[in-house]
Amino acid sequence: MTHLEKLKAKLGGANPDAVIISSEINQRYISGFPFSDGYLLVTRNRSYLFTDFRYEEAARAEADPGLEVLIPQHAMLDYIADRIFENDCHSVAFEEEALSYSTYEKLKAALPGVKLAPVASAILSSLREIKDEDELKNIAEAQKIADAAFEHIIKFIKPDMTEREVALELEFFMRRHGSGGMPFEIIAVSGSASSMPHGVPRDRKLERGFLTMDFGAKVNGYCSDMTRTVVLGRADAEMKKLYNTVLSAQLAALEMIKEGASRREVDLVARNIIDKAGYEGCFGHKLGHGVGLFIHEEPRLSYTAPEDARLVSGNVVTVEPGIYITGKYGCRIEDLVCVTKDGSVNFTHSPKELIELF
Repeated sequence: MTHLEKLKAKLGGANPDAVIISSEINQRYISGFPFSDGYLLVTRNRSYLFTDFRYEEAARAEADPGLEVLIPQHAMLDYIADRIFENDCHSVAFEEEALSYSTYEKLKAALPGVKLAPVASAILSSLREIKDEDELKNIAEAQKIADAAFEHIIKFIKPDMTEREVALELEFFMRRHGSGGMPFEIIAVSGSASSMPHGVPRDRKLERGFLTMDFGAKVNGYCSDMTRTVVLGRADAEMKKLYNTVLSAQLAALEMIKEGASRREVDLVARNIIDKAGYEGCFGHKLGHGVGLFIHEEPRLSYTAPEDARLVSGNVVTVEPGIYITGKYGCRIEDLVCVTKDGSVNFTHSPKELIELF
C-alpha cells in the first residue's frame, strides 16, 4: 500500500472522515512530492493536492497519482471547504502541531456544521513510525554518506583548524557525495565545549581532548543521524574510562533492540551502566529517537516512556548514550538502527574504538 492508501484506510468509523495536512513533512510523506505552499485533503473517497501555479507542473508529474492536483482560483481554504462538503464529510482531522490558530479560525468559519478534530498529527505520526522498504533504502543510503564523511574527516582534521571548519568540511563532503541538504545543524565541539550535548561549533581553534561530532545526511528527504567522539592528542586514564563506559552502555542497549522490546527498558539498561560507573546524573537526555523525514520523530527510547511502549519491526531509532561533565568534557556515541522481528540492522558502520588524532 502507498502512504496515501494507508491513510485512507484509517478514515471513517471512530476516526474522522477526512484529514487536512498542512505540514511540509507530512505532505511529502503522503504525496511523495515536496512542496511548501498548499494543503492536502484526504477523504475516504477522493484526495486532493492544493497548491499554486509554481508547483503545478511538478506536482502533476511527481505526486501520488491518487491525488487530484488543484490550483485554486480564489481563497484556498474556501476551495478546500467546497471539496469537504462535496465528499459529505462530517468530521475533519487537522494537524494540531502545524495549523496556526488564525488558519484554524478561518477553517472553522468556512465549515459550519463540520467537526474539526485535532488528531491528524497523531494519526500521521503512527503511520510514519513504521518504515517501508523504500524509506529504509533512503535512510540507509543517507547513513552511508554520513559514514563516508566520518572516514574523511578523521583524515582531514588538522590541529590549527576551528570547530566551525570541521563542521563545514563535514557538510561540504556530504553535499558533494549526494546529500540533499542537512537534517540539522552539525555539531562539532572540542575540549571543554564537548560537555554541551548540542553545543554550537565555534570560530576558535580545536581544543585538545574530546571532539564530539554529531551529523547526518539526507536522501530523498530522509535523514540519517550519527555521533562519534574522538580524542585530539592522547587520552588519559579517566578519559578512557569515560569513553569505554559510554561504549559499553551503547553496546548493551543495541543488544536489546528488537521487536517487542520495551522502549523504557532499553534506555534504562544504558543508563544503569553509566550510573554504576560513577557518572550518575551525567547522562541527562533520552537514549534515542525515531528518524525519518524528520530528524526527531517517534518512537522515543526513554526512561519516561509508558511501560507498554514497545518497539515494532520497521522502527528506525538512534541509540546515543553520552556522559557530560560540565566545564570539563563530554562524550557521545550514536548509531542508527532498524528494528526487525529478530533483532536489528545497524545502518552505522563507522568504527567505535577510541581514536586518537595528532
